[in-house]
Amino acid sequence: MGVARRKSQLPVPVRRYNGPLLFFSEIRLGMQTTKVSAAMRERLLRSARKVMKNAYSPFSKFRVGAAILTSKGKIYVGCNVENSSYGMTNCAERTAIFSAIAKDGPELEIRAVAVANDHGVPCSPCGACRQVIYEFGPGAIIFYEAEEGPKHNLITDLLPEGFRLK
Repeated sequence: MGVARRKSQLPVPVRRYNGPLLFFSEIRLGMQTTKVSAAMRERLLRSARKVMKNAYSPFSKFRVGAAILTSKGKIYVGCNVENSSYGMTNCAERTAIFSAIAKDGPELEIRAVAVANDHGVPCSPCGACRQVIYEFGPGAIIFYEAEEGPKHNLITDLLPEGFRLK
């Protein structure tokens, strides 16, 4: 029983994109690119190293400091604070962000974040910190120590699927 198919019932060929891969961070899709001067980068890293000395890390013995630069030009710092209940530990990046909000309110806009540790090992923000950074700075640039030395990335490179509910 052969039934003739109408044109509208024929499978539609799938068109595939064979060009170069494009990533959101490269094409920016309307997001402003954050630029931070070398002097400001060094100031943020110095601030992160200085506050790192205040870290409470009796369990890991791994002290971390962070400094954030806001859109208003203010710098806030934070260090990691460990707890006997490990899940209650707070990272340096979130401590800095929460301190900024406590001081100036929730209209925080982060332009840059610098992270330093006392072991001189690669140390980019953890997943939870990446999401919190993205919440307050979806165009923020992050300075940190990587395997190949000092590095910087946009938060969208570190967290390509970040989200905001506002």
